[in-house]
Amino acid sequence: MTQDNRFTQRRVRLQIPKYFHQEPVISRLVSDYHVTVNITAAILGANANGDGWFDLELRGIENHVQEALGYLNDLGLEVWRETDQDGW
Repeated sequence: MTQDNRFTQRRVRLQIPKYFHQEPVISRLVSDYHVTVNITAAILGANANGDGWFDLELRGIENHVQEALGYLNDLGLEVWRETDQDGW
């Protein structure tokens, strides 16, 4: 497997269910997968009682971004509209 060290940016929309509120999902994208995360939009219920929806820009080395997306997938989170920079 070759290393892909190209810099990339992906925009994703994801739902984080209520039962993940105590998990630092977005923080782990930064600390564990070394990607920069920009939250471009978010919807949370009053007192964060329900699910949350987030529009994120993930920036970093291609392999790191792919690993971060794999992490979200492994958690079973819904990820929509995963696109490259020009496709949003």
